[in-house]
Amino acid sequence: MARFLIRRLLWLIPVMFVVAAITFILMHAAPGGPFDKDPQQRQVDAITQKRLNAQFGLDKEMWLDFPALMQGNVVGFFDTQFFTYMIGGTVNGEWRCGFICGNMGPSFRQRGMTVQQIVLDPPEGKSPWDSKAGYSLRLGLLALIFAVVVGIPMGVISALRQNTAVDYASLFIATSGVTVPSFVMGIFLIIIFAVWFHLIPVVPRDWSDPTVWILPAVVLGFGLLAQTARLTRASMLEVMRQDYIRTARAKGLSNRMVIVRHMLKNAMIPVVTIMGPALAALVTGSFIIETMFGFPGWGRQFVLAISQRDYSMILATTLVFALLIQIANITVDLVYTFLDPRMKVS
Repeated sequence: MARFLIRRLLWLIPVMFVVAAITFILMHAAPGGPFDKDPQQRQVDAITQKRLNAQFGLDKEMWLDFPALMQGNVVGFFDTQFFTYMIGGTVNGEWRCGFICGNMGPSFRQRGMTVQQIVLDPPEGKSPWDSKAGYSLRLGLLALIFAVVVGIPMGVISALRQNTAVDYASLFIATSGVTVPSFVMGIFLIIIFAVWFHLIPVVPRDWSDPTVWILPAVVLGFGLLAQTARLTRASMLEVMRQDYIRTARAKGLSNRMVIVRHMLKNAMIPVVTIMGPALAALVTGSFIIETMFGFPGWGRQFVLAISQRDYSMILATTLVFALLIQIANITVDLVYTFLDPRMKVS
């Protein structure tokens, strides 16, 4: 177990660097920069832009500084934009540790603030759950709870009542959840509950009311609910045909015990496979939903950062979300051993 965890954690290092490199390439391939409105219209004059580039380290080479290496300066060879952000380097004459030290960098658009302050620090007098990251995490957890609480029983009942009206209705809901995009579902529900019935505001101003969280959580979790129901149904149907289920019934066990202890436990292994990454995906995939509902989360901040070319915010968000997905995958592998003792992590 210890060797497995150490090996998987060490693999995080190259994975994170590859994710950072791909994000860095795509980020700089887009036209314009953090101090431009667009490629044709300057927001600041050339002199001010040069000073800002020096202040934020954008005047350095992007990847590797070969002229510094030719002069025998090995440290300067890696003193570039990419390695300065990831590992550390000199910025504006001062040494600054990089992302490996937990430093997400300064925001290029919200002057005088770091990425940590923007997304991790809550408003004064509030709890950490009221930060932008806390809002996104809470929304993702609510969406996951909704998907699990509704999706698993739906799949189980659908399998137990195969080829009945209940099964067909469940399959219709699951198919709709898989095929209909989340933003279409969001618009559809907003029209019904906000415009027609006036049960909720179109764009809530105050998120302290728990009722305004219901619609974003349902929209975000509906796709996962559909996948969970479909996978649970298919897994249950496969388990129901196994010999040990017939043996359990022949021994005189009650139908409830056979379903809960023998069917459901073994049928949950494929479902758990998607649960870990799904939670990370719900937290990271809420960009459109947060923008649609005016949700004050990290995902909406990421969308704004892309349009504003806020490089530090883009890199930090991508790396943190990639880290969450990797940790979720490791957690799923560990949960396997509890569901099925025959499985061993190695």
